[in-house]
Amino acid sequence: MKKISLAVSIALLGSSLAANTDLQTQVEKLTKEVEKLKKQQKSTTKTLTEVKKNTAMDNVKFGIEFRNAVDVLEYEDKINNLKADNDALWSSRLYLNMSAAPMDGLMFKGKLAIYSVWGAHLYVDDAPLKDWSASSKPSDTVMRLKEGYFVYSNKLGEQPISVSIGRRPSSNGFLANMRENEETAGSPLAHITNMEVNGAMVKLDFSRFIPGAYTKFVYGRAHTGDMTNVYGTNNPATLPWGPYADKGTEDQNVDFFVMPGDAYNDGQYQLMYQWAHIFNTKGKNIAVNNVYKAAYALDPKTTLPTGTAVDAGTADLFALSLAVNGIGEEISDFLDNTLVFASVAHSYYDAKKGYSLINTKDGGVAKGYSYWLGVNIPDMITENGKLGFEYNHGSKYWTPMTWAEDTAIGSKIAVRGDAYEAYWNFDLFGVKYLPSQVRYTYAQHDYTPNVNCAGWVASDKADIVAQDLRFFVTYKY
Repeated sequence: MKKISLAVSIALLGSSLAANTDLQTQVEKLTKEVEKLKKQQKSTTKTLTEVKKNTAMDNVKFGIEFRNAVDVLEYEDKINNLKADNDALWSSRLYLNMSAAPMDGLMFKGKLAIYSVWGAHLYVDDAPLKDWSASSKPSDTVMRLKEGYFVYSNKLGEQPISVSIGRRPSSNGFLANMRENEETAGSPLAHITNMEVNGAMVKLDFSRFIPGAYTKFVYGRAHTGDMTNVYGTNNPATLPWGPYADKGTEDQNVDFFVMPGDAYNDGQYQLMYQWAHIFNTKGKNIAVNNVYKAAYALDPKTTLPTGTAVDAGTADLFALSLAVNGIGEEISDFLDNTLVFASVAHSYYDAKKGYSLINTKDGGVAKGYSYWLGVNIPDMITENGKLGFEYNHGSKYWTPMTWAEDTAIGSKIAVRGDAYEAYWNFDLFGVKYLPSQVRYTYAQHDYTPNVNCAGWVASDKADIVAQDLRFFVTYKY
């Protein structure tokens, strides 16, 4: 029996060794397959990474803002006993937003715009619009560039710095964004600058010293002077010459320097400031204008230069704006979601000898001031709705740069008198992609309304009332 058991044991051991040999062979085979799959996966991952670098990470992302609005307008000039109204001004505004970030620290932003009045002509038939203001005035259905710029951010030692060039996001800036139902404010302070800006910017971030603090330095151009291109001519009797060069007229370039910044911003308290200096501000050449007026009185068809809208001096504007987002510390949900703000501003127009700006006589200075108060409170009806109330006051010579303010009756920020406004911002049907607004604006102009920062127009006594009742709904995605 022992011999048999021994033989059986030897047989079983041999069988076990053979089985282990087969198992080891299978394991080795599977290991090779796994290694092969790993190599394939690595190769596939590398390929996908290259694809992402060349596509997704380098793509321009697009967004849409499509707004339709109706305004009910009414004007009354009490001194001249004139009235005008429009019971339904319909308009559509389409923004095609673009953004790209091909690498860390480098970003591109752009915005194409169509802003049209229903039933309007294809091209506006009044005075030509500036390339930077046309997208902010309801007119025709031509697509225009509203924004287009890049920003590069890095550090110089310990100092964060950003540089940018292009058409800046400078409309609906700090404080004005609320009345437009826009969460994000543009770059400058809307109290003195609410217009597209073509320029170059350097930003220095000081938030490591003071919460939210930074300063921007912006230099740009608002008007190109007498520069005839290769297809035009200054005088129909001569051949085109000197394309894109100054011909020595008074129609000089209008450049500006702007320095906006945050003095403090901890999320609840935000204090912003801005100084703007305009070179070659447009005004009136007194002598030339007098000659024109005398010739015009004799012959209304006279072709003499008017002497208006020419280089007449400089302008400086200052603003200081404070917003408090949340009253107290967790007193109530209502106060936590209440925002109040106040802003003061000053304009200073300095004419050269022989020229006038606004009301100055042969040189001189025109000083203006303004203050702006507002509050935003929860509407207590909808989930995210807000009610807003604002008040503006401007003096006789108050003259800011608010070309792009989106109010059909003109800029209420630039009012020389008093303006009152109330609005309700809400999401239509509770859908966050449909931000909407009902707004009423009342403006009492005690002096000539400021139109497009026109320094050659005198500010005289007036009594004009303008009213605008607006409703709009936007699709935003």
